[in-house]
Amino acid sequence: MEAEVTEVYTGKLSRKGVLLPEVGTENELEKKGYGERSGGELILSDVESLYLLYAGKLKLVKGKREVSLNEMVDHALSRDKNVWTRFLIYRDLRSRGYVAKDGFGFGVDFRVYERGEYGLKPARYLVFGVNEGTERSQRELKETVDQVTRMGKAPIIAVVERRGEVIYYRVSKAHFSGPS
Repeated sequence: MEAEVTEVYTGKLSRKGVLLPEVGTENELEKKGYGERSGGELILSDVESLYLLYAGKLKLVKGKREVSLNEMVDHALSRDKNVWTRFLIYRDLRSRGYVAKDGFGFGVDFRVYERGEYGLKPARYLVFGVNEGTERSQRELKETVDQVTRMGKAPIIAVVERRGEVIYYRVSKAHFSGPS
């Protein structure tokens, strides 16, 4: 399991995401794979912010008012209708000791680094999430798997069950032929 974040950080809710302006260049959050540096600020994604709020490691303010976890969920949902699914996957990956960063697009939710390899090696896995019972076309799945494997990464489907548990499936190419 990953070493826990020891400090409680104060972030400001903005259009870019959650800004942590007082964070120095060598800081605990960046070393553990949180945020992206922009100038002197560390910018957390909505999923990272939700996770740190959930874990009690982030105090979030907007103006002079503190923002609750529920308010942050509502804010994040207004920007991404799939953020709750992404949060559940992110929380599960972090609890297992992985570092997860936003994906590359084309249906990939996260780049996932092997334990202890963040900052040393490229991401090993590309994870895309679906809710149990959600339909995805075979073509869409095939295109995603093809793109991920061309990048030399392992494609992983994270299925979020109705109770919020996450089950992972490593996907490989399959070739189906029509009737003979």
